[in-house]
Amino acid sequence: MTRSEENYLKTIYHLGGDEKVPVSTNAIAAQMETKPSSVTDMAKKLAEKNLVDYQKYQGVVLTSLGKQTALQIIRKHRLWEVFLYEKLDFQWDEVHEVAEQLEHIKSEQLIDRLDALLNYPKFDPHGDPIPGKDGLLAVQKKTLLSELEEGQNGLFVGVKDTSTSFLQYLDKNQIALGQSIRLIERESFDQSLQIEIQGRSLRLSHQIATNLYIKTD
Repeated sequence: MTRSEENYLKTIYHLGGDEKVPVSTNAIAAQMETKPSSVTDMAKKLAEKNLVDYQKYQGVVLTSLGKQTALQIIRKHRLWEVFLYEKLDFQWDEVHEVAEQLEHIKSEQLIDRLDALLNYPKFDPHGDPIPGKDGLLAVQKKTLLSELEEGQNGLFVGVKDTSTSFLQYLDKNQIALGQSIRLIERESFDQSLQIEIQGRSLRLSHQIATNLYIKTD
């Protein structure tokens, strides 16, 4: 498979998830910053390899083979992120771009040894689950901070927005995975939140709260 084909499969999986719901060519084009006609051409190529089902005007669905292939690409990407973060001291806002390059390495033996070296991690530095060699994902019950009730406690376990600017905002405000959060008050006017995090008080906008995943007690 070419690097471009792998990127398309990964994008289709991220947009469609485990649901057998067709992903539109326009949605794929927007995500990959390309033309819908280019997506159509690629969808036809992937269909010839039995990696997707493609019907004109109805979108694209990953086949079982396509889903398994996409999950292995994601597995490599997230394992490399852990390696960069834990072993090479990259910041969590720096690992994605480098992992985008490393995920296309073909050696299965290398990835298996990388997994073992890292002691078989279940989640990447952003809290996203890492598919196993069998394609299975660790399940973690979580909710968005914005959906908590006043007085609820939980652990910060992941981010919905993985953009560099958002991760740098969290670093600036000393908000890190594994920290304990308690929702003190919700402002009815703008839905901003007053929280207690690691013993200190902090006010967060509704936009920030809708991008933080919390594992409740």
